Amino acid sequence: MPISPYLARLRAKVGHDLLLAPSVAVIARDDAGRVLMVQTCDTGLWQTIGGMIEPDESPPEAAHREAFEEAGVTIELRGIVAVLGGPAFRVTYPNGDRMAYVATVFDARVTGGEPRPDGTETSAVQWLGPRELARAQMAEITHALLAAAIPPGGIEPPLRA
Repeated sequence: MPISPYLARLRAKVGHDLLLAPSVAVIARDDAGRVLMVQTCDTGLWQTIGGMIEPDESPPEAAHREAFEEAGVTIELRGIVAVLGGPAFRVTYPNGDRMAYVATVFDARVTGGEPRPDGTETSAVQWLGPRELARAQMAEITHALLAAAIPPGGIEPPLRA
């Protein structure tokens, strides 16, 4: 779903003005440490699975929903890696909408489903290792999320519960 009904109602009132929104990012990793990334339809950039938390939804619920919507997978959450915000988490979308996100970043593993794009929000879903992540075109917010979740010098094994 590209824009939730809740956000559409807010945008109808405030236009493209900056909105602060709670969000989630899912760092789903396989046993080799590769990260499941999605390519967005609107920009063609690679990003982590994630998005805005909806009213009355918990961060874990949002993480599960976003993983299924964007990548067609079910996940097991293995812990919170970070809670992030600040200038690197401001985004201006192609339509001019401005957002400032505060992101709860989860470590996760895929437990079901076959990774696939939804065709509306995501155009590709792919496991990317350190070399592919270094070459992938990403927005500043994605670089900041990955920097918080992956130590300098590469991918470390996923967190163990």
